[in-house]
Amino acid sequence: MDTLTQAALGAAVGGAVLGRRLGRKAVLIGAALGTLPDLDVFLDYGDAVANVTEHRGFSHSLFVLTGLGTLLALLVRRFAPARDISLGRWWVYFLLCLITHPLLDALTTYGTQLWWPLDVRPSAWPVVFIIDPLYTLPLLVGIGFALATGNGYRGPAWGLALSCAYLAFAMTAKGVVEHRLTPLLAERGLAEAPRLVQPTPFNTLLWRVTIIDGDRHHETLLGLLDGGTPPMVETFRRGADLESVALALEKGQRLDWFAGPFLRYEARELDGRETLVATDLRLGFPGFFAFSYALAAREEKAWQPLEATAMVAPDSRADRQALGQLGARILDAQANLCTSGFVAEHWVEVRPEAC
Repeated sequence: MDTLTQAALGAAVGGAVLGRRLGRKAVLIGAALGTLPDLDVFLDYGDAVANVTEHRGFSHSLFVLTGLGTLLALLVRRFAPARDISLGRWWVYFLLCLITHPLLDALTTYGTQLWWPLDVRPSAWPVVFIIDPLYTLPLLVGIGFALATGNGYRGPAWGLALSCAYLAFAMTAKGVVEHRLTPLLAERGLAEAPRLVQPTPFNTLLWRVTIIDGDRHHETLLGLLDGGTPPMVETFRRGADLESVALALEKGQRLDWFAGPFLRYEARELDGRETLVATDLRLGFPGFFAFSYALAAREEKAWQPLEATAMVAPDSRADRQALGQLGARILDAQANLCTSGFVAEHWVEVRPEAC
């Protein structure tokens, strides 16, 4: 999630645990702890793929943060003047302020390495968008009340309860969408195909579904307010003929570990040479994918890995027209949002008649 939300979550958790005893201090220290794991964003590994795949890594590990929380609790118990607060209470305070950060991150699409240093894929159970005002606002109101009144417990506790209720609603909404998706996948013979169901920007009423089908990927939108309107499915090419080339590269394998199989491949002319580019299909939506990486360049009919991979500017960025159509689609299933209209023609394989 965004930094403001993580700070607000840490502050609310801190107030709920020690707000009665420490007042505003519990809230302010909690806010600082809540942002601590994201300091890894300042680390530069000198390589675009390394930077994106190492983010939310060791600093988001439940093992690392549990150890850090334990150390902080021991130090504070030894040196803090608040001697009436037990070691166990300090430990719960530091632990929850720290680990709620990666646990919330794991509820977004990007992926979080909760189990670092174990060699497992990043955890991602997307039920909220990376910025969701309806989740953040109750936390901000609660901590604002705490800072204004000095009552460090009541406001944060209520804010935390409301934000957790919103997460419960989001999880239920995703369950409803996945239930409606099941017959659609069965009808198309895609019941076992890799799929990603995630909320569209800033809401949990409209959900984007991405299904990988060999050289193709299918996209559809399902909304809680759709009623009986059947979903519209668009199909795009994925450039899978270049997938084997990418997977032969160390950085291509790392990217596949991070985002596979939700990757698109293409040969693009960059800086006067043919370059292999991989695009993460999870983040954004068709026509507005945010993260693409140059992996290799063709030299004498062979692909040679770049010494350092680099971010590639996206073809286009979300504009008011696209966001306006997205907003209209949330409330009206008949307001067809044809994402294929934002995509270069050579990527589109099947465009529905409604588009």
